[in-house]
Amino acid sequence: MIDESKLIKEGVLRVVELMAISAKTAPKARGIDNIVTVVLHEREELEELARKMEELAPELGRFFKRDADNVRNSDVVVIIGAKIVDLGIKTPKSYPIDVNTAMALINLGIALGSAVKTASLHNVDNRIMYTIGVAAKELGIVDADFIIGIPLSAKAKNIYFDRKY
Repeated sequence: MIDESKLIKEGVLRVVELMAISAKTAPKARGIDNIVTVVLHEREELEELARKMEELAPELGRFFKRDADNVRNSDVVVIIGAKIVDLGIKTPKSYPIDVNTAMALINLGIALGSAVKTASLHNVDNRIMYTIGVAAKELGIVDADFIIGIPLSAKAKNIYFDRKY
């Protein structure tokens, strides 16, 4: 007999594998891969991330504390980052930021959208969180210039839905 909690945890990890594939194969500017993905699934890893988020809350906003609670209650956290790379494109004078930076952010957004679409198709609750990315960058979890986190949960009720503040 296989326990329900074990089935769910293993199922979420299989979906995470598909999410990593979705992020990696998402379209990218000039076809240059600058996306990196890391997965945290051990309780100790999630707790370390949540503690860092709480530590950042007084300076960056109390929503870091709220999101830390979500991390603690999640089954897994997928962290996706983008590196700024030289695409060989000149930045037009009318652009407010360097085109390489803009393209890194666009690539990250497309990769995130592809990854969460995959999670949603498999009925795994998720939410894109800037706060996780900030804490992950502070902890040096992934080598990237911009980082965003996606906590995942497979419980009877979506834990990311009725959040306060």
